[in-house]
Amino acid sequence: MSRDFAWLVTGVLLAAAGLLVAAVPADDIAERARKLHASAIVLDTHVDTPQRLLFEKFDLGKRDAEGHLDIPRMHEGGLNAVFMSIWTPSHVNGPKGVKRALDLIDAVREQVQRHPQDLALATTAEEVRRARAQGKIAVLMGMEGGHMIDDDLGLLRIYAALGVRYLTLTHGSNTNWADSSTDDPKHNGLTPFGRSVVRELNRLGVLVDISHVSDKTFYDALEASRAPLIASHSSCRALCNHKRNMTDDMIRALAKKGGVIQINYNTGFLSQEYAEAYRRIADEIKAKDSDADKLYGENMAPVIRANERIRREFTAAGKLPRVSWEKIVAHIDHVVKLVGVDYVGLGSDFDGATMPEGMEDCSKLERITEALLRKGYSEADIRKILGENTLRVLEQAERVSREMQAGAK
Repeated sequence: MSRDFAWLVTGVLLAAAGLLVAAVPADDIAERARKLHASAIVLDTHVDTPQRLLFEKFDLGKRDAEGHLDIPRMHEGGLNAVFMSIWTPSHVNGPKGVKRALDLIDAVREQVQRHPQDLALATTAEEVRRARAQGKIAVLMGMEGGHMIDDDLGLLRIYAALGVRYLTLTHGSNTNWADSSTDDPKHNGLTPFGRSVVRELNRLGVLVDISHVSDKTFYDALEASRAPLIASHSSCRALCNHKRNMTDDMIRALAKKGGVIQINYNTGFLSQEYAEAYRRIADEIKAKDSDADKLYGENMAPVIRANERIRREFTAAGKLPRVSWEKIVAHIDHVVKLVGVDYVGLGSDFDGATMPEGMEDCSKLERITEALLRKGYSEADIRKILGENTLRVLEQAERVSREMQAGAK
């Protein structure tokens, strides 16, 4: 065979091989991800959309050009279970905070009544599964900030009766009974009343949420609780050194008790580079945030969106780095390597924070599933991360509640 003929044969074979490759789907992982995501329970433990429902009378049924979440985009992104956050800023407390909290709960429940074909109110893991089987989005509620119970266990019981299924012990400031991660310590963790709050949450079957609390409050709550805890929207301090994130030791302790950390998508909690850049220009950003506060007052929905726009403007100007959605996967992977796949979930902070590029709203959630498949995660493990881990903790809290109430008889 001449050299020219050999090159010709080689070229023909390579061309044929190329045609064969082209005839085969270029990437079946994307298709596997699509099917897996569509069949899984995808549960997000923290979205701040109730602010829009209350202040803007926003209708979840309409696809919106603003914000991160509505029914059309939830369907598009495969998000079929979500904890709506009942939140007031720490300074909105006392009777005013209670009234605001009740109004937010009513706004969430009203949306479920308005869209019965798409939404179903859920208060148990079984009800989440039932809604999923019916093709509906399960709507749960979590209360973000212990200040809203107004130091009253009776009020806590009322919230639970209305459907609240987790309580974040603090928000940005200390309560009268627990220290926050972003305030100066006042109580050295939980007070005796704070421990009674944790015990009552256990009795009611309401999850104890330690996002926003100080490290000492976390360890005190862990000791006081009979049920596993959640960190409904926190990320890993080893990857981004922010007080709102959990240290590796905290994650190990949380997991040892069976709890779950749900990764927050906020750019400032995902990227160390971003967090450091933010600190350098924090005063400049806070001044603009203050302008938004003055413009909108207590109407928190546009304030939150304005704050996100401000941070994106700083990014566009090169003062803050770009952060990719892939950082979410890096934080998930860190937890799995640290303690195993059973102790991590999703807690986006949609409509309450600045989202990373590529995860601008809930319609993009399938990207997480595909990225985990590409990393070699099994489909069973991905289902755990997407929602089953959180449902398992909810079931455990329900079991503890039954045991405590049976023991009291």
